Amino acid sequence: MKRRERTSQLAPEDRLDFKKILPVFVIVLIDLLGLTIIIPLMPLYATSFGASALVIGLLGAAYPTMQFIGAPILGRLSDRYGRKPVLLASQAGTLLGFLVLGFAGSLWMIFLARIIDGLSGANISTAQAVISDSTTEKNRTQGLGLLGAAFGLGFIIGPIIAFVSLAASGNDYRVPAFVAAAFSLLSILLTLIWLEETLPAEQRGATGKKASLSLGVMLGALRHPAVGLLLVLMFAQQIAFGGFEQLLALFTLNRMGLNASGNSIIFVFVGVIVVAVQGGLIGPWSRKYGDRRLIYTGLALLAVGLALTSLTPRVPMPGYSQAKLTQELSASADFRTHESPTTQNLAVDLPPDSNNGLTGLLWILAAMVPAAIGGGILQPSINSLITKRVDHSDVGGMLGISAAFLSAANAIAPLLGGAIFQVLGSTAPFFLGGLLMAVLLLVSTQRLKPGSEELSQVGLARSTSGH
Repeated sequence: MKRRERTSQLAPEDRLDFKKILPVFVIVLIDLLGLTIIIPLMPLYATSFGASALVIGLLGAAYPTMQFIGAPILGRLSDRYGRKPVLLASQAGTLLGFLVLGFAGSLWMIFLARIIDGLSGANISTAQAVISDSTTEKNRTQGLGLLGAAFGLGFIIGPIIAFVSLAASGNDYRVPAFVAAAFSLLSILLTLIWLEETLPAEQRGATGKKASLSLGVMLGALRHPAVGLLLVLMFAQQIAFGGFEQLLALFTLNRMGLNASGNSIIFVFVGVIVVAVQGGLIGPWSRKYGDRRLIYTGLALLAVGLALTSLTPRVPMPGYSQAKLTQELSASADFRTHESPTTQNLAVDLPPDSNNGLTGLLWILAAMVPAAIGGGILQPSINSLITKRVDHSDVGGMLGISAAFLSAANAIAPLLGGAIFQVLGSTAPFFLGGLLMAVLLLVSTQRLKPGSEELSQVGLARSTSGH
């Protein structure tokens, strides 16, 4: 009831127009289905070719490294030529990447697929610009949160589709890749038919003389008095969380013996939480507390979630068989390479056939609650605050730079995480990630100062609550 009263007291222009947001929400959801179908099985896909944790880290770094190069360029192009054509170009690259992945017959082709997808990977940053065009400062966090909710729904539906396609194909990892390509094609068609351009022609070209991407531009953005620290936070929190995302499937393989289908359970669980946070809660939270306090909360929750994850007991699931799982992973490589890999090709240490139970699964599901809530809060809050502290003509470009910092972190995180995983053990990347988040929380509480837009938001929340 209170939530309805607060919403009703917002000025009409400050209420989120869901009719404007719906097309980009649906398009991003369908586009992300392709990604979330692939995520649970990608590390195991590489493991089936005998890849070590470090090589899997390199694979995880390939996509964001290429995205680091491509996203800011496409962000600037979206400011100059409009959002829709750039979104279509990036979606076409994603489609091609999934097709290469489906036809992959060796590890280098998997790398090629991720490189192609990464170079064209401006889908999210361009969609964020569409949301920014369609919202006001007071409802932008809610609008950006809906994109996060689309990602959360993708994590619910995508792994289920992966599970079904793997079950129907006898664990043929090529099939989910082709299913992902089909969803990517559907997103292209919907963008062509349904999405309207949100950047008026008279507002295009304002950033035409600005550099798309260079070290100087990146350093200049860091020196921006209003958003520099926010970009640092975007980069640093993703160093911890990016490694968590990339290595989670390997971690559960090592701790609980979960295969790609088993990992779907965890990804679906995380997706439900993220949808609840970003689809329904983050809007009221941002109006009541402001983006700065949400950033503090997100950092604290992620610190707790990562630390708890690192303490997950090594208890394989009931019915687990080391020999059966080894055979499954080896067979998945066999139908691609036409070789006869042995169990020694598997570079990840599998748990022994003893001490089976549900303790490990229940523990990690509990750890996912603060981790998912924290992750669900952080990125939309940081990006929302960025868009409120720059000129409108710079929104697309600055979101592109933000995406570049995110991609740089995603490129570094799996390399660091994979090396730490291999040298110090499977739990070390998550423990160190939690420690980094705690340090970031201390830094941000000292350095991240409130801006005028936050003060107006908090003032609105207080007035609508009767204070």
